Amino acid sequence: MNRKPIRIAVLVSGQGRGTNMQAIIDACRSGRINGEVVLVIGVRDDAPAMERARAAGVKTLAISPKSFESDDAYNEALLDALQKHEIDLVCLAGYMRPLGTNVVDAYRGRIMNVHPALIPAFCGKGMYGHHVHEAVIARGVKYTGVTVHFVDEEYDHGPIILQTVVPVEDDDTPETLAARVLQHEHETYTKAIALFAEGRLRIEGQRVRILPENSS
Repeated sequence: MNRKPIRIAVLVSGQGRGTNMQAIIDACRSGRINGEVVLVIGVRDDAPAMERARAAGVKTLAISPKSFESDDAYNEALLDALQKHEIDLVCLAGYMRPLGTNVVDAYRGRIMNVHPALIPAFCGKGMYGHHVHEAVIARGVKYTGVTVHFVDEEYDHGPIILQTVVPVEDDDTPETLAARVLQHEHETYTKAIALFAEGRLRIEGQRVRILPENSS
């Protein structure tokens, strides 16, 4: 059965370079994901990831939380934009703000995030970017990795879709570890999105079952 390509929105931060976003765009255009990134939403129009999206020919929309009187009003504007663009899947790529309950409820099971560690280790509020890799090295663990999960109301908590293990080397710095993990972020994230687009992800409580090909 030929499935309809999914319409993807990527939410980005005000600081990130947008490499995960770019990986998703590239995977769609190469056919590895049966979908298209139709919208990139950021908190600042001049953010590096937003400029990168425009360079790739993708529509961008800046929605600044500072422009709204409350978080509720901001989240209503965010939800309105997603619904107007008929988004099927929301992908967080460095987006730091907790999503409002209205957004999570409207897109439950259709919002993904990538985290640069093996959840439930080294995750939660404040654990992002280099903070994660610094904590991993300081703790002396031998393996870290990448987790792609569905988003719920808590930080780094929703059902886990895929995980990839990445070794921690004795001479790693936060920078070298981040670079090695990032490569696996791109691969793992795009694979999870491809499975979603194929209708092969089924949420069962806190678990995600990956269905065989041609079973959806």
